[in-house]
Amino acid sequence: MLNNTSPLKTALKLRLVVLVFLQYAVWGAYLISIGRYLAMAGLGSQIKWFFAANGVVSLFMPALVGIVADRYIQGQRMLSLCHALAGAFMLSAGLYCLKAGQVLFGPLYTLYSLSIVFFMPTVALTNSVSYSIITRAGGDPVRDYPPIRLFGTVSFICSMLAVNWISINGVRMQESFTQLIMSGVLSFVLCFYALSLPACPTGGNRSISEAFGLKAFRLFGQGRMAVFLVFAILMGSALQITNGYANTFLGSFSNNPALTETFAVKNSNALLSLSQISETLCFLLVPFCMKRYGIKKVLLMSMTAWVLRFGLFGLGTPDMPGVLLFILSCILYGIAFDFFNIAGSLYVEQNVDKSIRASAQGLFMMMSNGFGATIGMICAGSVMDHYVFKAAVPDWSSAWFVFAAYMLLVTILFAIVFKDSPSEKKP
Repeated sequence: MLNNTSPLKTALKLRLVVLVFLQYAVWGAYLISIGRYLAMAGLGSQIKWFFAANGVVSLFMPALVGIVADRYIQGQRMLSLCHALAGAFMLSAGLYCLKAGQVLFGPLYTLYSLSIVFFMPTVALTNSVSYSIITRAGGDPVRDYPPIRLFGTVSFICSMLAVNWISINGVRMQESFTQLIMSGVLSFVLCFYALSLPACPTGGNRSISEAFGLKAFRLFGQGRMAVFLVFAILMGSALQITNGYANTFLGSFSNNPALTETFAVKNSNALLSLSQISETLCFLLVPFCMKRYGIKKVLLMSMTAWVLRFGLFGLGTPDMPGVLLFILSCILYGIAFDFFNIAGSLYVEQNVDKSIRASAQGLFMMMSNGFGATIGMICAGSVMDHYVFKAAVPDWSSAWFVFAAYMLLVTILFAIVFKDSPSEKKP
């Protein structure tokens, strides 16, 4: 899987593989399963705020930490410091749940949010540290990093499966606060490991406007790009909904004695890991589809996949044959996620001046994973409150159908409004 023709030594590649493996193992320990634990702890109505925190923090912390790493603290040391703080707060969150007789939203959310404040920047830091190490060793990040990064997705899946299968005192980690403790411990492991990496010298001079992508805001003055960025927000609103609620939804079927022992209910994390597997495989399809169909059709494929993903959750059941609809929904996730995030990033790369490429990429991520994901989770939480958490009789299917209808509306509007130039340059 690792490119043996690269001038990079195998030992160095393996060190970077360990880096990205640990980085995404920290995230996979809780991202898909924390909603289920929160619902079981009586905080189902608050799930939206835990996931909204990811989007809010993504608006400013990666840029701020990036400036510090560029100018003052070597990248690998900054990565170590961030994981030390993220791990300390996440571990504290888990220990609070262990000690508390009744878990309260305020203390848990405060500790969790503080952990997220320092964890979210580490995603970008891991990339920049890897790029620096590869470059200084004579390699090419564009060629050498993608096969290394693939192990991050593998570790995310492994972490999900571990949380699914491991039981402590008869309770699986996907239903317990122990997932937070596992994530905190892994952060501490990475904290110490990062210090063993080669030095990443400082000396960067990015301005604050460059770090936050402020220069790229001029793109809103360009017709097609402005439309694209607006739809990035609308599509980004769907990104975290299933991460926040799918596991909780599957766990809710345990209230039905006839469905309690079904695979989808007992092993929801394992079932949902199919989404990450699909994402890995669909990554390879994006360049081909972009070249053959263009950005508009590729994004329409993504939007249609989101409509079907939500709709299939609304129609599925944990027993046969309904569970096949859940499986199909997970398979479609790769198209829904990759055909938006990766194709969107490629579209930005092709259609902006090279002087603002980095800023434009930051703006795209800010619109989709920042504003879009935050707004989407808050609105989705209101829908879930109405149909599920504050309803006399929970109606999960109606909630999923609302999300499907929303994405269908976005799809129709995009098909009408966005104009795909026949002469558009393809990758």
